[in-house]
Amino acid sequence: MAKVWLVTGTSRGLGKALVETLLQQGEKVVATARQVTTIAAWAKQYPQQVLTLALDVTDKAQIETVIAQAVAHFGQIDVLVNNAGYGYFGAVEESDEAAVRAMFETNFWGLAAVMQTSLPQLRAQRQGLIINISSDCGLTTYPALGYYQASKFAVEGLSQTLAQEAAPLGIKLMLVEPGTFRTDWAGRSAGVHQRIIADYAATAGAAQAHSQATLATKLGSPVLAAQAIIYAANTEQPPLHLVLGADALAAVRQQLHAVDQDLEKWADVSSHTAFGDERYWK
Repeated sequence: MAKVWLVTGTSRGLGKALVETLLQQGEKVVATARQVTTIAAWAKQYPQQVLTLALDVTDKAQIETVIAQAVAHFGQIDVLVNNAGYGYFGAVEESDEAAVRAMFETNFWGLAAVMQTSLPQLRAQRQGLIINISSDCGLTTYPALGYYQASKFAVEGLSQTLAQEAAPLGIKLMLVEPGTFRTDWAGRSAGVHQRIIADYAATAGAAQAHSQATLATKLGSPVLAAQAIIYAANTEQPPLHLVLGADALAAVRQQLHAVDQDLEKWADVSSHTAFGDERYWK
């Protein structure tokens, strides 16, 4: 039987590819975007399968309305995909606090609000899957993306905690951690710092320039990413971490190796901080 998917941020990029793939596969979709006119064509093409609704994930009242409309229309929500979000470029010292806070409102607080509002329905059903679109930037780091990465690290922590809390209730959670894909994530949809500090030109500046200059040549296909997400979601036990892209896989492995090296090198120090370990430090 067709599942009911609720997807945020569907006007472009991965969200758009995901909705189009789901509809082609016969699934039912509640597709949301800040401007519903940008996704209205789906309702005409797939009138029995899709419900298109306006949603700004920073608006709690609108979230509540969308969840209620989704359940009233389709009767349930089987898969919730938190995809709405955007990037921000700037060295940590260069970044604008107001712009960064606005990004967090969407990337973290908006995602958290959609999850919280959906959970009563998923608990009542005693089944459901929450898919949070994170990033390889939620597991590793790159210059110029410090605050964006901080928002994704926050998503990772919250999601992994909810996975433990909700598992006994029949609710599963999957974090999707893509690398570089051919979307406009680093283009018009990303925030960019206005303050420029020359000392960071060789690190954050170079990383930002490279990312924005190679938009059209990224290897990752949003359509294939969508297919991978759907495939994993339909398995009996979806992974908690779904890293997408060979570049992301290599970066995450390198990060985990670096952490493991620190753990091994400093294990003796780490394990001698309890009462009774005073002799170790003499």
